Amino acid sequence: MTTDQTMVKIILDRWEASVKNCDTLVNSLSDEQLQREIAPGKNRGIYILGHLIAVHDHMLPLLDLGKANYGELDKAFIESPDKAVSELPSVAELRSMWNKQKEELKQQFDKLSAENWFERHTSVSEEDFAKEPHRNKLNIILTRTTHLAYHTGQLVYLK
Repeated sequence: MTTDQTMVKIILDRWEASVKNCDTLVNSLSDEQLQREIAPGKNRGIYILGHLIAVHDHMLPLLDLGKANYGELDKAFIESPDKAVSELPSVAELRSMWNKQKEELKQQFDKLSAENWFERHTSVSEEDFAKEPHRNKLNIILTRTTHLAYHTGQLVYLK
């Protein structure tokens, strides 16, 4: 295994473990628990789940792996704070989206070679990437893994 392959495996293993941790937690929470705020005046679990789906959905075009599937979630879960949008998908709908999305991301990630992960992502220009090659697809996985772990930590407060 090359150094690049090892690095990619380490990072993708951490991503997959973080997804599994969040998935296990979300599956252990009832629909009622996900409707609660993580702390008084803070985000509800349903908002955090929807936010994670919306952010992860944007990874597909960002990594040049296809189009986003859940653009309808952007207004409620990216562009607006919790409780600013009155009509949200149900917890059941979000759970279904989460399950479909994690599978699609896994399938898409599995298609990429180690070399592919060191290519630029779509929000960086070729000129900027030439100067900053660390702005690659693998770096997106690192930042999204940290983001996922942060929000998983918030969801723990719903237990």
